[in-house]
Amino acid sequence: MKNIILFGKPGAGKGTQAEFLKDTFNLIHISTGDVFRFNIKNETPLGVLAKGYMEKGDLVPDEVTIQMLEREVDKHLKAAGFIFDGFPRTTSQAEALDAFLTKKNMSISATLALEVSEDILVARLLNRGKDSGRADDQDEEKIRNRFAEYNKKTAPLIDFYTAQGKFHAINGEGSIDAIAEQLTTIVEQL
Repeated sequence: MKNIILFGKPGAGKGTQAEFLKDTFNLIHISTGDVFRFNIKNETPLGVLAKGYMEKGDLVPDEVTIQMLEREVDKHLKAAGFIFDGFPRTTSQAEALDAFLTKKNMSISATLALEVSEDILVARLLNRGKDSGRADDQDEEKIRNRFAEYNKKTAPLIDFYTAQGKFHAINGEGSIDAIAEQLTTIVEQL
């Protein structure tokens, strides 16, 4: 089983590469954002709980997020593996993810980080914002603020997964195919 965490700042190409990895290695792609939206929309007990925190302007506790992810994993126990996208974002979340996977006799195989310069990402996101209509992709100051938040929260995760020998930085500035080739080489060796 190959369980992968996919890291990258907004605009780094995580969605594109997650689709490629999913199709190439028959993995289940678990996007935390999609899981949250599904649970909230369908008013599952966890979705109602998460929505309550969000409506108060509070962060949803890690335990609630982990329970949602655990239910997603439980739906696909016969899968060849999983791609975790958007989680973990902190060291405590990474520890919680490891603990829940260990209970299922699983572990993270690799953390793949798509690295792209912030100037290139700004250009990508501003371009994406023209088509997507997303307000957070149309304002350079908001984009750079998202990068600062990403850097602050995920930097400790680099150390966490490097210490486990599971961190792999990938140059995310090439063509989609060149990036996919780099990812394939790493995943095939897991």
